[in-house]
Amino acid sequence: MKKIMNDANDFVKEMIEGVYLANKDKLEWVPEINTLYRKNIPEGKVTIMQGSGSGHEPAHIMCVGKGMLDASCPGNVFAAPPMDFVYQCTKKIASDAGVLHIINNYQGDRMSWDMGREMAEMDGIKVGVVVVNDDVSVEDSLYTVGRRGVAGNFFVIKCCGAASEKGASLEELVALGNKVNANVRTMGMALSSCTPPPKGTAIFEIEDDEIEMGVGIHGEPGRRRDKIKSAYEIVEEMFKAVSEDLPFKKGDRVALMINGMGGTPISELYITYREAALMCEEKGLTIVKNYVGNYCTSLEMAGFSLTLLKLDDEMEALLDEPAEIPVRIF
Repeated sequence: MKKIMNDANDFVKEMIEGVYLANKDKLEWVPEINTLYRKNIPEGKVTIMQGSGSGHEPAHIMCVGKGMLDASCPGNVFAAPPMDFVYQCTKKIASDAGVLHIINNYQGDRMSWDMGREMAEMDGIKVGVVVVNDDVSVEDSLYTVGRRGVAGNFFVIKCCGAASEKGASLEELVALGNKVNANVRTMGMALSSCTPPPKGTAIFEIEDDEIEMGVGIHGEPGRRRDKIKSAYEIVEEMFKAVSEDLPFKKGDRVALMINGMGGTPISELYITYREAALMCEEKGLTIVKNYVGNYCTSLEMAGFSLTLLKLDDEMEALLDEPAEIPVRIF
């Protein structure tokens, strides 16, 4: 294992501290519960939090800020946060308007967040829940019952975060989050494995001439192992799986995301985007918003995921709202 780090056991703590030190004017850090939260959260606003395992950055710890999350409490690498982290983080940002939990559909996450929510509700805190399950690759996986929550969570975070800034109620945010989740679909693939620092070895083995179609963001098996193909052939299979699942149809206005898994050069992501954009045009889909880069990663895994969101006027307007988070390019 070759990583730029100190002690593997301090990997997550030092990463979060680095994010905090780079954004001390906007964020507060509670190291005891792996939590970053916004400074000066507007009074009376529904607060929003999410936190899965670490290793998927910028999701979710780097999405805390105005217009997106109010807090995040990740667990260790590829591990759900302990229920006490969820409970304490919820208490830290609780408002009279309530707290929205956005949860990716993994058994460990569901269990921790359910118990953390129940503890918060016993304290009189009103909590709403949105579960994200946008992955079309497989129905059940190593860590899930039902579909996995992957890069589509960014659209749920962005729309709910923007609506919260505008004064939406907890009930309205739950309905909005569920609407976004119902209209977003994702599929991923991998060229390589990745190595979680505490483990020290790759989470799966794959030959140099192989790809994993439908891989999960924790290295879960996908639909099949295959030989490397052209960009066109890879995107064609993924686009078909994603676009036919909703299904998307001619005339739909969409947001298209090409999400890097962490180790893919941006040049390759734009080659991928080119193929997907041409397929959207051929299918009669109008790309209104596009996103290319690392959003929901798997450490240094090489590969990408393709996400389509079917837009309506509300979602389109919310995606246009500004956000101030640690992930930024000048």
